[in-house]
Amino acid sequence: MRLSVPSQSVIDLQDPIFLAHLGGKLRTTATVPLATREDLSVAYTPGVARVCEAIAADESLARTHTWRSNLVAVVTDGTAVLGLGDIGPAASLPVMEGKAALFRQFADVDAVPICLDTKDPDAIVAAVAAIAPSFGGINLEDISAPRCFEIEDRLKALLDIPVFHDDQHGTAVVVLAALTNALRLQDRRPEDLTVTVVGAGAAGVAIAKILNEAGVGDIVVCDSTGIIHEGRDRLNPVKERLAQTTNRHGRKGDATEALRGSDVLVGVSGGRVPESALEGMADGAIVFALANPTPEVDPEVAARHAAIVATGRSDYPNQINNVLAFPGIFRGALDAGAEQITEAMKLAAAGAIADIAAEDLAADRIVPSPLDPRVAPAVAAAVKAAA
Repeated sequence: MRLSVPSQSVIDLQDPIFLAHLGGKLRTTATVPLATREDLSVAYTPGVARVCEAIAADESLARTHTWRSNLVAVVTDGTAVLGLGDIGPAASLPVMEGKAALFRQFADVDAVPICLDTKDPDAIVAAVAAIAPSFGGINLEDISAPRCFEIEDRLKALLDIPVFHDDQHGTAVVVLAALTNALRLQDRRPEDLTVTVVGAGAAGVAIAKILNEAGVGDIVVCDSTGIIHEGRDRLNPVKERLAQTTNRHGRKGDATEALRGSDVLVGVSGGRVPESALEGMADGAIVFALANPTPEVDPEVAARHAAIVATGRSDYPNQINNVLAFPGIFRGALDAGAEQITEAMKLAAAGAIADIAAEDLAADRIVPSPLDPRVAPAVAAAVKAAA
């Protein structure tokens, strides 16, 4: 295949990263033979017409007689891609291809990237609803907050297949798994903790929710303005709900004030947390600085003040990475024929991830490696049972 490539001023074709992406990272392959006229008559016309007629009479047959039951759409509008922000649908495609490749590699799930050229929630909901008959699940990806909450909620109400915004729920599941094992090491209980979440976007909101579900004693969430609390001006509806379900002691102020006496810091903001703020944390502190590629706190700095440190990066111990969660979650949901992914399924996924790492637990091994082949099957089994 001949490809026309831009000038060397844009990309370096000697760079192995660009070479790996040349031509994309995905392709489709046939699962039936296509070598003879008889093969063609079975896989395509005229034989395929009989299957079409059967599905027209009983639509549930699409689950067993097409690839729909094993197919996920990875959908984005390109507004919150990695740490790059709003780079648009075309520039987001390499990430969505990568996500689809991870589905296939880790959970034997087929996935197709869908990059939409619109930021309008109504248009996104309409587009995804229109293509939904082709898919067994919808993975929303890299859609900015607060629009992502509305889009997910509306699609869950419209569709009878799982809809899962991975930036929210995948991150939350792995954070809970990591925290579970950190507490195992320290012989502590969730109900005794104060957790400070720095960042109130997609991930921060979902983390606060799942930690509440897991019984954490108190959760304080900070955005760029400071601590979210009841009565604060100009809170959007999502943050108003956060104010009602977190910050039980009514704290006010900035992130430094939120961290005073806090047991756990979970950073999902992309901003910076000063070292001086860590000095006010409780003894035996736990720091998850998850902004990527630059954590909110340098891991070496965090280690001066925390007993356990995790990041989102692969070059430090304790990588909290969504790939530990989403392949197995979708595998389990698809195998169960689930119409949605429930809170119970997310909690089960977190428990399965934590249990694998618990077999060889240490301060620098509170989650399994993303490459551990046990993870996706264990998560899938837990999710299927919870479904």
